[in-house]
Amino acid sequence: MARARRKRAHKSAKIHDRRSQDLPRNAEVAEVEVDDPLALEPGEKIVTLRSIRNDPLGRLHSRRQIDEAQYQGGRAFQDDWEKAERDPQAVDPTREYVDGGQAREPITERQRKAVLRLNRAERELGADGAALVHEVLVLGLTMEQIGQRRGLRGQRWIDYFARRFRECLDRLALLYGFATERR
Repeated sequence: MARARRKRAHKSAKIHDRRSQDLPRNAEVAEVEVDDPLALEPGEKIVTLRSIRNDPLGRLHSRRQIDEAQYQGGRAFQDDWEKAERDPQAVDPTREYVDGGQAREPITERQRKAVLRLNRAERELGADGAALVHEVLVLGLTMEQIGQRRGLRGQRWIDYFARRFRECLDRLALLYGFATERR
């Protein structure tokens, strides 16, 4: 007669680490904690990798050189800039050729509000501050490149532009409502 087999308890499976181990050669990444899109409980977080190679704001935030309010203010400025900017129209070769230009696309309400917020930000930051924010957040320049564009070289100028940029991010955080005024 055959003997009944005992059922062995299975060892609990290890949680699989899904982080990428092989990154591209020139990759510059930082770990960031975000909400888990597949979570069963609301508020669960996972750690992901964020590329910071062409993102000066993300680089400053990942190195703890700016705080969360400054980071969110800078991202809000970038978002408004992208909304306000009018995309170039490509030529459609399938359409019939007509002399003259096309009628301009009307400005949407979203674009209008973004332009109003950008104008207010420019007034708050002043001409120099608005130019500095534009060069870093829109053009993606480093502090050293900004100094070279203005003909100012040296570590003292780099430190000055970095300090001035953080002041501008403070103003943007106040403007967009991510921070409150200090008393």
